[in-house]
Amino acid sequence: MKNATLYFEFHISITALIMFLLKVTTSPFHLLLLLKLILCLGGLTDFIFCFVYKTWRASAFGVYGYLNFTRNGFLEHSKKFKPEDMEIRIEGKNCVVTGANSGIGFATAEALASCGATVYMVCRNKEKGETALSKIQSSTGNPNVHLEVCDLSSISKIKSFASRFSSKDVPVHVLVNNAGLMEQKRVTTSEGFELNFAVNVLGTYATTELMLPLLEIASPDARVITVSSGGMYTTPLTSDLQFSDGKFSGAEQYARNKRVQVALTEKWAEMYKNKGIGFYSMHPGWAETPGVAKSLPDFNKWLSGKLRTSEEGADTVIWLALQPKEKLVSGGFYFDRAEAPKHLKFAATRQSHAIIDSIVDTLRSLV
Repeated sequence: MKNATLYFEFHISITALIMFLLKVTTSPFHLLLLLKLILCLGGLTDFIFCFVYKTWRASAFGVYGYLNFTRNGFLEHSKKFKPEDMEIRIEGKNCVVTGANSGIGFATAEALASCGATVYMVCRNKEKGETALSKIQSSTGNPNVHLEVCDLSSISKIKSFASRFSSKDVPVHVLVNNAGLMEQKRVTTSEGFELNFAVNVLGTYATTELMLPLLEIASPDARVITVSSGGMYTTPLTSDLQFSDGKFSGAEQYARNKRVQVALTEKWAEMYKNKGIGFYSMHPGWAETPGVAKSLPDFNKWLSGKLRTSEEGADTVIWLALQPKEKLVSGGFYFDRAEAPKHLKFAATRQSHAIIDSIVDTLRSLV
């Protein structure tokens, strides 16, 4: 009698497999490893693994954000704040705040003026800037508040602003890179750049680099504070800076931009560590601002009454501007007056920062 071989074939859908694994394991990390092992022989491996990571990042961000980024999170964290940290006076110091006519930028400019600083508000719209300027001068009683008009989506206009401002020959003690936007549709600027990238990344990079000589004059007390976003937790660093690959998503592009800002801050801290300039990025939490209402109307409506005020969103910006640099970590990412993690657990974003050198080279070539 000949030997017989018995063959079994199992057919199971990806959905059923995922549901089974969800039932038998409670660790997201182990779940990802199991999926990788099971799918390693299939052509969908990379696609599925990428999908799982993106889903995990979004889910973890949503839960972490709801617990920490709302107004309730701020009120809870504020129990540990020290009132004396915000009582520091900074008369004689020059502060430049971009995107200062509304939202967090306005709240930042107003608070710095209240602390006695000379504040330069950089705004795209002259009329709105003048209205904001008048309000701040009136509310603070500080006449040393000035308006600078500049469209930060344009490299040529940023260069013109930097040249004009440099002629004032004043040291810059604090530069707040606050200007930003989330444009949901793909829009290309007159200089050929995707609009979100132009403002959030290229504009931030160009403004900071062109202000370096004036920041150096203010050293060792000079500092650059970049307003990033917790949205960066949902994405790794990518070299596709202008979202050339795949279907465009304004929200995803914004998150990518904000990840670049955090990695750029790390790189600046390394590059200019001997120049007496501190570099810090921060997350304001989920704040109710005109920008959020316009760009994320559903999100704004869903969390109505739970979002932070602009002043609460600006709180850590002011704190970073006032604290002795010895208390701060250059290159650090801050949230609610404390250094915060730059990566969520199991999100696989940490290693992506290794490409920041090539990104800096690209940005340098564009300025």
